[in-house]
Amino acid sequence: MSTIKEQLIENLVKEDKISQRKITIVGVGAVGMACAICILMKDLTDELALVDVAEDKLKGEMMDLQHGSLFFNTSKIISGKDYRVSANSKLIIITAGVRQKEGETRLSLVQRNVNIMKSVIPSLVRYSPDCMMLIVSNPVDILTYVVWKLSGLPVTRVIGSGCNLDSARFRYLIGDKLGVHPTSCHGWIIGEHGDSSVPLWSGVNVAGVALKTLDPKLGTDSEKDHWKNIHQQVVQSAYEILRLKGYTSWAIGLSVTDLIGSIMKNLRRVHSVSTMAKGFYGIKEEIFLSIPCILGQNGISDIVKINLSSEEEALFKKSANTLWNVQKDLVF
Repeated sequence: MSTIKEQLIENLVKEDKISQRKITIVGVGAVGMACAICILMKDLTDELALVDVAEDKLKGEMMDLQHGSLFFNTSKIISGKDYRVSANSKLIIITAGVRQKEGETRLSLVQRNVNIMKSVIPSLVRYSPDCMMLIVSNPVDILTYVVWKLSGLPVTRVIGSGCNLDSARFRYLIGDKLGVHPTSCHGWIIGEHGDSSVPLWSGVNVAGVALKTLDPKLGTDSEKDHWKNIHQQVVQSAYEILRLKGYTSWAIGLSVTDLIGSIMKNLRRVHSVSTMAKGFYGIKEEIFLSIPCILGQNGISDIVKINLSSEEEALFKKSANTLWNVQKDLVF
């Protein structure tokens, strides 16, 4: 006797089960799941795979998303502890790692999370040799370098989420001070995603009006409107959120999804993301720092060569030295 499915549906063509837009998220903590829900709501993938070592939580998160399938357009959501579930991924998002504690700097996390990358990256590349990797785990700049080394992938296909979120915070706070929506406030933060990040006050503008032309002291200690405090707020905001709620999740999830959209839709938008900085602005070491990059279907296709002031270039080199002093002693 035929089944209900056989009575209802007449199959005409064998389904091609290989996804063309598969995304895998490694780590289903607060950040990984914020990324997951944003990706689904933005309709950026036809298959989402979740990977984690905590099997019960992993299965629970997968089921919770699957039960919401009526409300988004991703037809397949899978999960597993085995890296085989990530096979044939176009893009792999790395959020796995030890969570930053209250009062702990991103750089102090480094060796613990390097060890996690050593256990994760080779298997992922084995199952998806042509993938791109987007690193979110902290300290993101150093871990992006580590993943590049461990993966053997081209440097253009290993991207750190970097200062995309810092720049978003910067623009929000500028807009808040001016009473203007952040999409109309333009400004960049480069360097380390962390305490030594560099605000590019020389480029801050609204409708093409550079704020530096209105006050050449913008962003300095001698400027009376305290614009310099905005960058201090950007640096301190993650620590403040950690203190208040124990972790950050929503803004980084939205920021990462912004990057994923540029990659999966080949939008060729410019983002401040972490990439190989050697050869730029006097950097001589193999370190990853955020600089404005064009993102598209092949990862980082181009780097925008911005004109830094002498002060900004000095701060960028200082940021590079901060990372190099930690990175050079890593064991992996």
